[in-house]
Amino acid sequence: MNVSRRIVLHFPPNITEQPVVYRLVKDFGLTFNILKASVSPGEEGLLVMELSGEQKNYDKGVKYLTEAGVEIQSLSQDVVRDESRCTHCGACITICPTEAFSLEPKTRKVLFDHNKCVVCGLCVKACPPRAMILHF
Repeated sequence: MNVSRRIVLHFPPNITEQPVVYRLVKDFGLTFNILKASVSPGEEGLLVMELSGEQKNYDKGVKYLTEAGVEIQSLSQDVVRDESRCTHCGACITICPTEAFSLEPKTRKVLFDHNKCVVCGLCVKACPPRAMILHF
């Protein structure tokens, strides 16, 4: 059975120069799509990715990552909207590259689809009332 999950990888400084993602492909036959990355040699690294493959290979790949010292976190709900702060101004609609935001024609309310979100963070910066919150 194939699985596909969005995960956040936190790299300790001592392994940022190692070919960790390459090993996921070569040794475990997994495919990946990098959604966001901030990795520099000798510094803590952050990688948001979608990782796909057969369940057994996925499990082996995750085990490899944890044994290597990589902290793994699920991506679900990492960008949230504080409904009490949102003014439905629409600034997020124009900035979002995946169209995770849309305008409800009748109510003129901004809708947020978590499934389309790739946690790029652009909406967080663009939101005037600071209603969008990024959690890692």
